[in-house]
Amino acid sequence: MSDHDGLQAELTRIHREEYGRVVASLARRFGDLDLAEDAAGEAFVAALERWPQDGIPPNPGGWLTTTATRKALDRIRRESHRDAKHKAAAMLHDPTPPEPTGAVEDDRLRLVFTCCHPALAPEARVALTLKLVGGLTVGEIASAFLVQETTMGQRITRAKRKIADARIPYRVPEREDLPARLSAVLAVVYLVFNEGYLASAGEAPIRGELCAEAIRLGRLLRQLLPEEPEVAGLLALMLLTDARRDTRVAGGELVTLPDQDRGRWDRELIAEGHALVRECLARNRPGHYQLLAAINAVHTDAPEAAATDWSQIAQLYDQLYAVSPTPVVALNRAVAVAELDGPEVALALVDRLDLSSYHAWHATRADLLRRLGRSEEAKAAYDAAIAATDNPAERAWLSRRRSQLG
Repeated sequence: MSDHDGLQAELTRIHREEYGRVVASLARRFGDLDLAEDAAGEAFVAALERWPQDGIPPNPGGWLTTTATRKALDRIRRESHRDAKHKAAAMLHDPTPPEPTGAVEDDRLRLVFTCCHPALAPEARVALTLKLVGGLTVGEIASAFLVQETTMGQRITRAKRKIADARIPYRVPEREDLPARLSAVLAVVYLVFNEGYLASAGEAPIRGELCAEAIRLGRLLRQLLPEEPEVAGLLALMLLTDARRDTRVAGGELVTLPDQDRGRWDRELIAEGHALVRECLARNRPGHYQLLAAINAVHTDAPEAAATDWSQIAQLYDQLYAVSPTPVVALNRAVAVAELDGPEVALALVDRLDLSSYHAWHATRADLLRRLGRSEEAKAAYDAAIAATDNPAERAWLSRRRSQLG
């Protein structure tokens, strides 16, 4: 890799890691999401102009936040009336204590709860937080939601306008108000994790910084709500999944669960995840994330793929479908059914699902058709799966599987 390529890779990494921090810090200070995003963007542009000549500063996040704050103040001074200008200038030396910000002192977590306010539609809450906190592009978020990029862009714009018009406060709600806001927050954290664990676009098939950010937010939620089993369930799910991350890709190609080197799984993360699952079982208040974590616990408990308890996994998927009756849950349940009752039974279940825009549906059909010896149909399904994903490692794996059909 050339020095230029190395610098570009480092700048990209810093953007991924620091964008959410910068936006959250400015949102807390100025109470304006558009201003925070615009100023953060200008700061990153300034970094791209200066750092190649001056070098990356020792604390790039601090440099970006300071620069973005100056950009925001400059914009306020340019665009506001005289009294607003004076207020902006006073922000530089304001001796008054800040207003209470809620139960947790963390800028990004405050921003998550702001974006997940009940005044916003559920899909808008998740999308906006993915953009502002996770630093994902509109295209990446659209891919996660299986919608057009223009549709997602409009959704995010409307959500920010709603926050401004409704004067939604930038704060974590009080403890008694937290449960009602929790579902959307958990969905946000999990989608950030998923985007890191198998990126929807870009050259990097896995973005570890997003996985780490989601787990960090999950741990903060766990500290905030230690008695809430779904918080423990989500954290367990992410830990058990992240424990396998280093074996997820090899030679630029996706490695599926049965073929992963289980000796390289992170046993500390697995032990922590299993302990959380046992805690959830003891509470006996099963929910979506707890059941997904339990399924992953069964997988990570098997010393080898052949020892997987598929009957238990199928039962857990039955419980999950009762809680979350979605086509994606039904698709994953069909994978377990294939191991118990054979690919023909599973294919009949898969073909009933309306998931033709979902790449995993095509990939699952392709594998079942391959196992049934229906090679030409399997090839067509592999082609559809390849066309429906932009992840390079996943495309490489699907392409190899297709080529094996002859």
